[in-house]
Amino acid sequence: MDYALIEYLADFLTPERNDLFDRVLDLRTRYLTVVLEDIYQPQNASAVLRSVDCFGVQDVHVIENRNSFTVDREVAMGASKWLNVHKYTENESNSLDAIKHLKNQGYRIVATTPHEGDTDLEAFDLTKGKTALFFGTELTGISDVVKEEADEFLKIPMYGFTESFNISVSAAIILHYLTLRMRNEETINWQLSEEEKAAIKLAWIRRSLKRSELLEKRYHELQKKGI
Repeated sequence: MDYALIEYLADFLTPERNDLFDRVLDLRTRYLTVVLEDIYQPQNASAVLRSVDCFGVQDVHVIENRNSFTVDREVAMGASKWLNVHKYTENESNSLDAIKHLKNQGYRIVATTPHEGDTDLEAFDLTKGKTALFFGTELTGISDVVKEEADEFLKIPMYGFTESFNISVSAAIILHYLTLRMRNEETINWQLSEEEKAAIKLAWIRRSLKRSELLEKRYHELQKKGI
């Protein structure tokens, strides 16, 4: 990681913007991540992205099997600009590809759906390790592939007649509860590494500055001249 480049580009931000980036990064996490499987309603997809950003989760994994993932900018309020969105679109087994990728990164696969042997949100054990929360399509929920490959099942307790929440509401409830507990649990190492913070900050700076590529070109020219 070229920390000198980050410092050089940060000088073109306002001090307030630079400080904001640092404060947000200190509260960012990859201990939790969100996976959206075949979400087809732009308002729902966008509302989830907004919640993910608001609760300090950095990564969203998007699986497109039958439905394309579309963002409604007015609902998302620019949230996708600050997130790492990873898409799985190339194969027939996109869901399985996402699961394998996340397991290789040390995540346990947690399906958010009522299921025999599932765990209520309040009883979910965050200390067991990094968690990938899977949310399924609005109509049918998560796929059979996710159900078969899931390590655990998580549900939100409900006490009315309706069987489920809207997906964006479910994501917001779960993320609020789990991120609050995560940050209050001293045994969980949930913060980003310094290298992760630097990489994300560089991406944010590039998205914030007009013609950042020209500034980087100038930086490398100065480096060659030893300035």
